[in-house]
Amino acid sequence: MSMTHATRRRILIAAALSLAAVSLAGCSAATGSGSSRSAAVAPDAATGSAGSSAVQPANGKAGSGTSGSGTSAPADRSVVVTGSVTVTAARPLTAAGTAIAIVEAAGGRVDGRTETAANGGDAGHATLVLRIPAAKLTPTLDALKKLGRADRVEIIATDVTTQTQDLGARIDALRASITRLLQLESAAADTSELIAIETAVSDRQGELESLEAQQRGLEDQISMSTVTLELRSDAAAPPIKPADFWSGLGTGWAAFTGFWAAVLVAFGVLLPWLALAGAGTAVVLLVRRAVRRRTGVASVRDRG
Repeated sequence: MSMTHATRRRILIAAALSLAAVSLAGCSAATGSGSSRSAAVAPDAATGSAGSSAVQPANGKAGSGTSGSGTSAPADRSVVVTGSVTVTAARPLTAAGTAIAIVEAAGGRVDGRTETAANGGDAGHATLVLRIPAAKLTPTLDALKKLGRADRVEIIATDVTTQTQDLGARIDALRASITRLLQLESAAADTSELIAIETAVSDRQGELESLEAQQRGLEDQISMSTVTLELRSDAAAPPIKPADFWSGLGTGWAAFTGFWAAVLVAFGVLLPWLALAGAGTAVVLLVRRAVRRRTGVASVRDRG
């Protein structure tokens, strides 16, 4: 009877392990099918712009509500927002310090900073990788664009609702599986059963920690938008093409005055050398004239 009881216990443990594995697989399959369903309501968030509501949700989630017809809007979505902003500023390095102060005042942080010192006509260059709270993204971007002339702004919103739900479901399933295995561990009859249960718990615990780390990383991306800010001077910025007659006239006049200003600068640089060359030429001419006079006087005396 003792052998029969032990055999039954082993069968029960094996069944529990198999049931846990099947529940995990079923959970992944269920969330996978949910992915295709949620993808149907996500495309509008994948192409968000700086002024769209998709890029200014609280905690990176688009709020739910009702439309004018009384139908319910889609459930809350998890959105990861990334973007880039290019600003031409008179003093890029000074503007970089101001940008950092703006982001930190909004509760954000700087994850990367690259600066190039001024060189000649170039006032310098700075590139900042900024993490901005999703709820404060729009006003923070507006403040950053005022640092100079905003030449380019690109904001992309990516819907990760399905990925978030999948991670949550897998984590819940693993936690439930570990709890069941720990209950079986306390009732293990011999060492082999205990070792088998401990091995299964260890494997699931490692997988659980990995998924929890992924979940924390995804939550950070959702709550904090990533924006790359490029600050450059007028010398590094591409020329602006005129859009109409008056802007073309202004561009032509600026080019005309710039040309003559460059000519005057070049003349100022060459003037000392021209003066020196003129003085040398005058000395040579005077010497030649003096030599000719002496030669003429000598020839007259010889004839006389």
